[in-house]
Amino acid sequence: MNIPFYKNYFTHKDIEYTSRVIKRGMYWANGPEIADFEKMVARLIGQPYALAFNSGTSALFAILDVLGIKGSEVIVPSFSFIATANAVVHVGGIPVFADIEENTFGLDPHDVEKKITKKTKAIIAVHFAGHPCQIEKLAQIAKKYGLLLIEDAAEAIGSKINNHLVGSFGIANMFSFTPTKVISTGEGGMVVTGSKKIYESLKLFRSHGRLETEDYFSSIKYMDYITLGYNFRMPTLIAAQGIAQMESLNDVIKMRKNLAVRYTRELNAIDELTTPALLPKVLDVFQMYTICVKEGRKKRDALQLYLNKQGIVSKVYFEPIHKTYFYRVKRKDRSKLPVTERESGKVLSLPLYPSMSTDEQDYVINKIKLFFKL
Repeated sequence: MNIPFYKNYFTHKDIEYTSRVIKRGMYWANGPEIADFEKMVARLIGQPYALAFNSGTSALFAILDVLGIKGSEVIVPSFSFIATANAVVHVGGIPVFADIEENTFGLDPHDVEKKITKKTKAIIAVHFAGHPCQIEKLAQIAKKYGLLLIEDAAEAIGSKINNHLVGSFGIANMFSFTPTKVISTGEGGMVVTGSKKIYESLKLFRSHGRLETEDYFSSIKYMDYITLGYNFRMPTLIAAQGIAQMESLNDVIKMRKNLAVRYTRELNAIDELTTPALLPKVLDVFQMYTICVKEGRKKRDALQLYLNKQGIVSKVYFEPIHKTYFYRVKRKDRSKLPVTERESGKVLSLPLYPSMSTDEQDYVINKIKLFFKL
């Protein structure tokens, strides 16, 4: 049996909504579906403004540029996808890596506070694998020191902590819709914010700095370019699929949770493993299901290699950003992050996707048990 790391979930609506755009023969860019998709996400999160981008990375890049990060320090986790730190560098900011805590793999509020200097302007909080980090404590720290809080919620749409949705805490927050995310459009991202000023600035940045008072492709009116910007627009086809995916969000979360509960029930019997923490008053959407091999990197790598030989694709998310060649050699980063470095050598994300069958999951579980000779 071959078990991929992910399969994308779709219904007849994905085909119907995207086909409608194609058959229309126009508005493949700037179509009305983009605004509809934005409204759906804004309404879900409870924010007045949402803006679609061609990727989560460009969305985060835009947030940081609009917030004027250039020349300032931004506290970020090293335990994240590299785009979290790269976006800071791209806008001329300085990423300062803080350590994580073990339960959520999110930023450790105590270490964040230690890393604050006179140059610090913002904190980027990452919600790992659909599990909310200690965002409430990070919000308190940001308020205490007058810092901007940004949520990199790329993996966590639909997650909640104390009945508050992830993406509702920061001044501007990002979601991603790449293939492994909770809902996917192949590529794509979204910013949500409560600030009209930030929203209007992001609109300019997303489309070459052009002041669009009406649809650009339907109007003969000259629209002036009043600032620098990029083409970070989301195509209409992607937005149409985003609408279909949003309509399936609750079902997808339920399927992911059911699979995660079953993994935990079965894998908890293996003493050498730790399964994801289930914390009170937290809704984890299980964008990934990540186990920890207690013995560390050597045993973890052996397990991954064994699973691969059995036709099971697993992934290490994440190797520390500060240990990559670019940050370690090119930027001469010398961060000391003991928890990040220890835990990144233990983590292994297993296949989990909404359409995963019981037979497929049993195959993964049984091969893991066989490896540990349970």
